Amino acid sequence: MAIQVGDTLPSFQLQEGTPGTTHDTATLFAGKKGVLFAVPGAFTPGCSKTHLPGYIADADALRAKGVDLVVCVSVNDAFVMAAWGEAHGAEGKVLMLADPDASFTKELGLDVNAGALGGVRSKRYSMVIEDGVVKALNLEPDGFGLGCSLSGELLEQL
Repeated sequence: MAIQVGDTLPSFQLQEGTPGTTHDTATLFAGKKGVLFAVPGAFTPGCSKTHLPGYIADADALRAKGVDLVVCVSVNDAFVMAAWGEAHGAEGKVLMLADPDASFTKELGLDVNAGALGGVRSKRYSMVIEDGVVKALNLEPDGFGLGCSLSGELLEQL
């Protein structure tokens, strides 16, 4: 069963920059209002042209609405996520975290088999988290589309 509004975000170690630098998801959002969005893959067309750039562009607007932290998660390795964030100027705006074995994504019940496009990946979604509790969840109906999970849609919910 997929995570739902009202559920507490589970505790998982996600990687930033290198496999040795990790953040615990439960600790990361403790006492904070945050946004977490997930993409099927770093450097893929929709993720690189629309999804990530929107959150980077809207980082200040999100903070103005009380968001302390914006996190991007993808089933990629930490080095790929770091390079992707650097290529898009995410530093200081979006925390780029890797879920290399999809364990976090699977625990949330938001994994999808993308077949030849990369095996197990994350469905595309966004959520608002307050003190570790999911307050809003925007899951793309087909798992891959670019609609309800975009930053503009999430901004309207805040």
